[in-house]
Amino acid sequence: MGERKRISANKAKEASKKRYFARLVNCPTSPRKMRLVADQIRHMNVDKALFLLKTSPKEASERLRKLLLSAISNWQTKNEGMRLEESNLYVKEVFVDSGRQLKRIQPAPQGRAHRVKKRSNHVTLVVDSRNDEIFSTEDIENKDNINN
Repeated sequence: MGERKRISANKAKEASKKRYFARLVNCPTSPRKMRLVADQIRHMNVDKALFLLKTSPKEASERLRKLLLSAISNWQTKNEGMRLEESNLYVKEVFVDSGRQLKRIQPAPQGRAHRVKKRSNHVTLVVDSRNDEIFSTEDIENKDNINN
């Protein structure tokens, strides 16, 4: 492995140590139905997201709630000294990708058959702390100048 490649690999390793996520693979729900629920909790505080997922009537919300609890648990294992209440955790990213499709046959009239695609998805949920995003006063002034 070359020097440049080794340096970039080490940078990627360090970045992944500060990233707290959980993945759900081959979930037997269509990606479209899962995205409806995932869009609701994106950029939301963790406690509000858990409450919303617990009270939502959709089937996908229960699976996302378990995934969010898993991401919070992953955050806790990497940050053993910090308290969850003080960390101000939020859902940084949620994205739903299409998984494998099971192709089945539905009987149709006159000896025909229709194809049925049973879709699945992969969900990745990233949790981060809002306390890490501390800006200097120069950054805030530059942001205000850009917005005006």
